Amino acid sequence: MTPIKENRISVAIQGGFGAFHEIAAKQFFRDIPIEIVPCETFTDLFNELQDKKVDCGIVAMENSVAGSLLQNLTLLRESGLNIMGEQYLRVVQNLIALPYQTIETIREIHSHPIAIQQCQVFLNELRRKGVRIIDSADTALSVKWIREENLMGVGALGSEMAASMYNMEILKAGVETNKRNFTRFQIITESDKVKELEQIANQTINKATLCFALQHEEGRLSQVLSVLSFYKMNLTKIQSLPIFGVEWEYFFYIDLVFGDYVRYQQALDAVTPLTEHLQILGEYQNGQRPAENTTIIED
Repeated sequence: MTPIKENRISVAIQGGFGAFHEIAAKQFFRDIPIEIVPCETFTDLFNELQDKKVDCGIVAMENSVAGSLLQNLTLLRESGLNIMGEQYLRVVQNLIALPYQTIETIREIHSHPIAIQQCQVFLNELRRKGVRIIDSADTALSVKWIREENLMGVGALGSEMAASMYNMEILKAGVETNKRNFTRFQIITESDKVKELEQIANQTINKATLCFALQHEEGRLSQVLSVLSFYKMNLTKIQSLPIFGVEWEYFFYIDLVFGDYVRYQQALDAVTPLTEHLQILGEYQNGQRPAENTTIIED
């Protein structure tokens, strides 16, 4: 790993340089110098964080088309780390290949499964023409691989930044099916250096991510939700995942948005006796979603 410059914030991302994680990190930290640390998998990213090899990580948690990245919820809960910020990114997917090709010359396309899911209408048309659609570890790494191997007839889905970074050509821009295609990223850190940055230290705390289990009793989840409603908590997300080794029981992951932090604490006190293994995975400022036609600054 390249040594990190002391005056920079090191940010672990899943994927290679030019990935959407890198774009989201640059948007969140804005004018703060950052050093991107690529990780092949999300498990590697959390290992880097737990081993304190990086200052923070940025992790995709949910896409408006593909839904939650369930593995990352589990990794976050098991890591004991905390969410300290949130960044929405309008994701524009592009068909990228080596220069001097056309869509008609492409015989296979590689990309991350989530990116493929975001572009189903465009890709299904190509499937009917015999083009193979192949899952890969990352969007940007697929672009890099095609360049390094000089693979004619092979395309990738990825960002404009990746195309530029690896001297590739965009054969068709904006191939995502839904132009309201957003990914929600969260900043994960325990570093005091990061917590002291303006982007985090000056946040207005109005959102929390919680995780808990429930006793297998009739109406228990309904009771929890009723309490949260009583305290005016806006439940913006709920996701259940099985508890490993315990059949038919679940962890519930919820996002709450609130206007009064004291009422939020009162709500926590009220639901605690109704839950088991309650964890606060993060308290932070609700991220702002960009408009559909927002210009994406990638470098």
